[in-house]
Amino acid sequence: MPEPAPPFAVVRAPERDSQPPAWLRTAAGWSWRLILLVAGIALVFWAVTQVLIVFVAVFLALVLTAVLNPLTDLYARVMPRPLATAGAILTGVLVVGGLLTYVVVSVAGQWERLAGEFNTGIDQIVDLVENNPLSVDVEVDTRDQWIDDVASWIQENSQTLVSRAAESAGSIVEGTAVLALAIFCTVFFLSSGGTMWRWFVAQVPARTRQRWNDAAGVGWYTFSGYTRGIVLVAISNGILAGIFLSIVGVPLAAPLAVLVFIGTFIPLVGAPLAMIIAAVVALAADGLLTALVVTLGIAGIGQLEGHVLQPLIMGKQVSLHPVVVALGVTCGTVVGGILGAVVAVPLIAVAWAVFSALRRPPDPVAPDAPAGPDASPDPDAGRAAEQAAGPHVGGRP
Repeated sequence: MPEPAPPFAVVRAPERDSQPPAWLRTAAGWSWRLILLVAGIALVFWAVTQVLIVFVAVFLALVLTAVLNPLTDLYARVMPRPLATAGAILTGVLVVGGLLTYVVVSVAGQWERLAGEFNTGIDQIVDLVENNPLSVDVEVDTRDQWIDDVASWIQENSQTLVSRAAESAGSIVEGTAVLALAIFCTVFFLSSGGTMWRWFVAQVPARTRQRWNDAAGVGWYTFSGYTRGIVLVAISNGILAGIFLSIVGVPLAAPLAVLVFIGTFIPLVGAPLAMIIAAVVALAADGLLTALVVTLGIAGIGQLEGHVLQPLIMGKQVSLHPVVVALGVTCGTVVGGILGAVVAVPLIAVAWAVFSALRRPPDPVAPDAPAGPDASPDPDAGRAAEQAAGPHVGGRP
């Protein structure tokens, strides 16, 4: 006899998936990766601030190595590598010493006059604004109030200023130590840089050695290209500015050309700021017409640098979008002042080049492949990896 059916049926609800949605898992994965990346960058910045002198010395040594390495290779064709290294460093010291001697002898004595002419030009600009035909309301006493405020601040903070001035001797000692350490590192980078790199590559797992080598080759190719390029562009800008200012008849053309040379090492803002100072000096010395001519010359030299000199000298070694350069210079200035503005662009370019090389699929390498003589980050390896990474190191959109 069949059992009677129950008066009601039990319906079980479907079991819910205990796993979070796929989009949430993806977002969480990218979030912790981003947090680790930001933490790593912050840790690097903190470590750099703790050993800032060493960082500056090593960075300067890499700059000197990038500039002197072609000369060392040239000397090495006719003499041993150690002698070639010594000869290249001696040549660099003579060239830099000659330029510094010229600046000190021919330019340093005119800085006081340059400052006076600049102040006179500022006064003339203020007068032009105050006496302009347009109905612009300008308070006449504003400038004098600023001067009084500055004088009051100096008087109130005189003890702090004196203590900082007393610390200048320590700064000179630190500068000497940085220069000595930079030259010491440069000697070994030039003479045995390949050996040092092969030792480093031998310490990493064999399956990743080729990727490390390619990434280092791209990074060095980018850094050396930027360094040599910016030096040549700075020299070209200084020469062009000096010739132009001399033809126009602006006084103090030599110190103004030196300002342009130094300013070129700060991308986007350095050279234009120096040329604006030249325009103010021209206004004070020769009037408004000469200042307008100098201003047009500023624009012409800027266009020549941006569209002719940099593409011709740097080529595709460093090709960062202007927005990236502007943001990098701004962030570098906020974090590290003038030093941060100078090192921001090459560090960004190298970081992007290395990232582009590392994200490529690795080439198959035998597990026990040794780090042989080809495991040094030479320019040819970097150039090949850079070409495989894309048409531009900086990746213009």
